[in-house]
Amino acid sequence: MVTVFDCNIIYLPQLGDRNGHITAVNNNNEIPFAVKRVFYLYDIPGGESRGAHAHKECHQFLVAASGAFEVLLDDGKTKRQAMLNRPNMGLHIPPGIWASEINFSSGSICLVFASHVYDEKDYIREYDQFLTHVQDSSIRRGSNK
Repeated sequence: MVTVFDCNIIYLPQLGDRNGHITAVNNNNEIPFAVKRVFYLYDIPGGESRGAHAHKECHQFLVAASGAFEVLLDDGKTKRQAMLNRPNMGLHIPPGIWASEINFSSGSICLVFASHVYDEKDYIREYDQFLTHVQDSSIRRGSNK
């Protein structure tokens, strides 16, 4: 079973000088999966949150391209919080983790790299359904031993 401790902060290579910095991301290199979709969240009003869902198959890698925000992680048993506040660090969220992005600073941009193209069937948007999914997944794995 995947846990919140499988969600890892990964520091991306950064090159820079007095003229600024650059961080490049290569498929299956800095990010531990092949990227099939990239999107970003921006203009998030103060006090609003994003996410609040889990994926069945899709991995995600979140980066605070600008500003800062927190990510609440939940595996159905344990909760953990991660702060993203540098454009050269990201958070890998494997499938089976409930994630919510909160406390966005003004002007924040959340850049998301995903292992799958958008498919609504991959989303678990209701927390009770997520808990059932976690329990069912645990039972299936237990019966395969």
